[in-house]
Amino acid sequence: MTAASPKKSPKNSGWTAADIPDLRGRTAIVTGANSGLGFVTASELAGHGASVTLAVRDLARGEDAARRILAGLPTDRAANAAVQVRELDLSSLASVRAFASAWLAEHPEGLDILVNNAGVMNVPQRRTADGFELQFGTNHLGHFALTGLLLPGLLARATAGTDPGRKPRVVTLSSTLHRRGRMNFDDLMGEQKYKAWDAYGQSKLANLLFTSELQRRSDAAGTPLLALAAHPGYASTNLQSVGASMRGSGFERRLTALANRVLAQPAEMGALPTLYAATEPGLAGNTFVGPDGFGEQHGHPHPVGRSERAGTRADAVRLWEESERLTGVTFDLG
Repeated sequence: MTAASPKKSPKNSGWTAADIPDLRGRTAIVTGANSGLGFVTASELAGHGASVTLAVRDLARGEDAARRILAGLPTDRAANAAVQVRELDLSSLASVRAFASAWLAEHPEGLDILVNNAGVMNVPQRRTADGFELQFGTNHLGHFALTGLLLPGLLARATAGTDPGRKPRVVTLSSTLHRRGRMNFDDLMGEQKYKAWDAYGQSKLANLLFTSELQRRSDAAGTPLLALAAHPGYASTNLQSVGASMRGSGFERRLTALANRVLAQPAEMGALPTLYAATEPGLAGNTFVGPDGFGEQHGHPHPVGRSERAGTRADAVRLWEESERLTGVTFDLG
């Protein structure tokens, strides 16, 4: 499907979380919701009435995040807010399967919004529990499997109404660094040659190819499911420090912390493209949302463009087939 035009309309100028519509009656899952962009995303969705599941690796940190979300809401909203915490490790397909199975059993009403937010960046060469390169395995394959396994819940909401804002949505976080990415199908796991930033770029390119192919397949099947993508620009979160910590580089950690203080926009702004993609009525499938400032690093959300490689249909189809083979998850879109 052709991507939405990156032109910005006056109507959307200066969009903020205050523009999120009423989400009462809707369900949402946010991966990596205990901190950073995921925490802000989950907070705003809950604050506007959605029933939100924080899908996190660390249950204790997730429970603390849930308490902070509820404590930060106005009294009238907190009394009716529904925030739950469930364990999910995207680097383990067994964990992904267990989460999806339990969530669907607990929520027969279905799923309105899935935010594939969690991720790792610029980390040393590591493997997931299933033997995948950590960045590709977590950022792409884990979310690919999660989306496919939760598809019955998403399609259950397909008859929720004709309002475009009520169509079930899958929002996957990419990055401006997808432009650095190339799909190396002969060495997806970096076994022959590994460079941390190249592996990250490949995983973020995969996020966009997944989004476009999911939307194409949804359209072909005649379902109202919308697949969208977003990127936060340069936002201050702990994502930037993970790689440095894994490498044990104190200098890199200090440099990252300084850059976050001086150059980055706050997480509250970085989460706006995700929230826009998840809630703004009338968005077309395969829309990619990012900040409207210089270099898409800061600012308010609006539709943006993507690299030529991110629009390559042959790569999207091949990635999809490889992802099905590697995860064992197929998408039944009816």
